[in-house]
Amino acid sequence: MAPQLHPDRCRTWPRAPLGSVLLALAIVSLGGGDALSLDHYRQSCPRAEAAVAAAVRQAVAKDRTVPAGLLRLHFHDCFVRGCDASVLIDSTAGNTAEKDGPPNASLHAFFVVDNAKQAVEAMCPGVVSCADILALAARDAVALSGGPSWLPLLGRGDGRVSLASDTTSLLPGPGASFDQLRQAFHALGMSVKDLVVLSGGHTLGFAHCSSFQGRIHGFRPGADVDPALNPSFAAALRRACPANNTARGAGSGMDSTSATFDNAYYRMLQSGRGLLSSDEVLLTHPKTRRFVALYAARQDAFFRAFVSSMLRMSALNQPGEVRANCRRHN
Repeated sequence: MAPQLHPDRCRTWPRAPLGSVLLALAIVSLGGGDALSLDHYRQSCPRAEAAVAAAVRQAVAKDRTVPAGLLRLHFHDCFVRGCDASVLIDSTAGNTAEKDGPPNASLHAFFVVDNAKQAVEAMCPGVVSCADILALAARDAVALSGGPSWLPLLGRGDGRVSLASDTTSLLPGPGASFDQLRQAFHALGMSVKDLVVLSGGHTLGFAHCSSFQGRIHGFRPGADVDPALNPSFAAALRRACPANNTARGAGSGMDSTSATFDNAYYRMLQSGRGLLSSDEVLLTHPKTRRFVALYAARQDAFFRAFVSSMLRMSALNQPGEVRANCRRHN
């Protein structure tokens, strides 16, 4: 069932370029026999969604990097044991949790989920899961950045396991090959199309030099710079990230409009200005290259596909608890 237009939702969020917000499937069945639904909290906590939205809006007003942080938190959560908020758990003396795994070293915006959880708990103690709050916050982050919105599917459980060791094996890194990316998505029951679509989330945010240093210094014998990079773009990256860089905050925006959710990521990729190796590999296969071309030309197609892929990804969940504090198991 294709997403449908739902004009009423336009009252809540800034309009996407087409002036539309997308309506999703009403129910997504899960492998464990449970289901996510539109009305999961309709009786038990009807103001939960508004409370999360307020927390996200307040944070974004103070820090424009928050949307990218929340979207990345949701991605990294879902790719390890499903969308169960395991990425939010703090490490203890006896366990190093996901958030302290090497691929998650630069994750941020945890405080937004904490604030939203506190607000929701004040209204409906012990009802709304941290996993649902994170999914809502990621949706709101996209919408507040000019991207699409969608009706949220809720009812996730909070996971009881969070292991840093899982992150290195399950989260594809910035230098991942096409086969590694495809395998990571396939393991979650997602397609090559989902891979291209969700890579479009790189339209938001910032990458530190270490994420692309290998493309601009010592790429291979006889080629210091990846020849796939636009020469002027590569030169700008080399100025921002010299070979002997010691500035911890140095890096580059993920695309030319890194605080706006749009299709600039795909246009930059086509012009040799894709930042990460894992972005560049989308141009190395005919099928993924066709999707890149489509979304570069049609932002509306990208937005619709993004909603569908986000719904598929965010349905990856198994029964769990409802944490009182998102940073700790009950």
